[in-house]
Amino acid sequence: MSERRQIKKVVLAYSGGLDTSIILKWLQTEYGAEVVTFTADLGQGEELSPAREKALLLGIKPENIFIEDLREEFVRDYVFPMFRANAEYEGLYLLGTSIARPLIAKKQIEIARQVGADAVCHGATGKGNDQVRFELGYYALEPDIEVIAPWREWDFRSREALLDFAEKHQIPIAKDKRGEAPFSVDANLLHSSSEGKVLEDPAVDAPEFVFQRTISPEDAPDKATIITIDFERGDPVAIDGQKLSPAQLLTKLNQLGHDNGIGRLDLVENRFVGMKSRGVYETPGGTILIAAHRGIESITLDRGAAHLKDELMPKYAELIYNGFWFAPERHMLQALIDKSQEKVTGRVTVKLYKGNATVIGRESPYSLYDQELVTFEEGKVAYDHRDAAGFIKLNALRLRVEAKRDRRG
Repeated sequence: MSERRQIKKVVLAYSGGLDTSIILKWLQTEYGAEVVTFTADLGQGEELSPAREKALLLGIKPENIFIEDLREEFVRDYVFPMFRANAEYEGLYLLGTSIARPLIAKKQIEIARQVGADAVCHGATGKGNDQVRFELGYYALEPDIEVIAPWREWDFRSREALLDFAEKHQIPIAKDKRGEAPFSVDANLLHSSSEGKVLEDPAVDAPEFVFQRTISPEDAPDKATIITIDFERGDPVAIDGQKLSPAQLLTKLNQLGHDNGIGRLDLVENRFVGMKSRGVYETPGGTILIAAHRGIESITLDRGAAHLKDELMPKYAELIYNGFWFAPERHMLQALIDKSQEKVTGRVTVKLYKGNATVIGRESPYSLYDQELVTFEEGKVAYDHRDAAGFIKLNALRLRVEAKRDRRG
């Protein structure tokens, strides 16, 4: 084991689970450091008081235990700005895990400053994307911070070795933790993500027990659910006319999505570190939200603005996936996206039915849809059908020149 650098105090991203509890004890034994735990409530749906109790059990001082409810900040300042861009990584993934990491990193750095810590620590493995996301966030906010990544440093080579360490140091081990779990789950208010073990073969259908947040579309009601979503400047603010806070609104959409089997995704994606991985994602509320947002944009955004947004979206989504939330290029793109949303205000009607969220109506005081322009009847507007002939000929000019050249050839 290589010589450890001198660390006096470290802020650990702590879930209270077995892995981060082992990391906590490992930091104490290997670094001899004072450990400060930070547990974030991002809407993962778990009771967080056991994390406090477990930290106390492992010798953490009460003043060194931080548990924060970040649900509103998470949705307001991270999820909603991302959804203004209609961000989808590789055309499908709504970035539920990716968007949570910069907020956790930000809070860890804030706590490190508050308590005078000289290091931060995360529990991400050395094969995944999260190690990159956490550490890019740390360094962007505190350039000289020391970062400890146990999975890249320690000498444990098997699950059994980890469990032996836990037993040696009297870390409670749940019975289902003896041996390897059937799959790994990460969850927050936006989504749940399942990876590994029973999901590792991309040719095999995911078993039904994997799904955490949705009933199967086959089991969803035979009658459609119709809802309205109100938007102001690109952000949803009400469901069926009822004003809700960001976290309340997403929670409500999650329930509606769950009940109608909406938001399942089985994806093989390209990780930033270079390998492909298969994940099963559930984003019930987010799937409804992105459909509704595109619906309101369809009548409020000019064609040029809408198409430019769609051209930039893959780059924006990739930046978030790869962990560059705090990078200048993400801030630049966000400014452009937010500018585009100034008049994205109105109401969208969505039909939820057996796994589908379908926009069936949209209205806005800033609508660019002009019924007189699109009607087949002769309207009293400044559009002359004969103007189309010159428009078409000008656009066809280069095609005609090429065709004549090829004919000569």
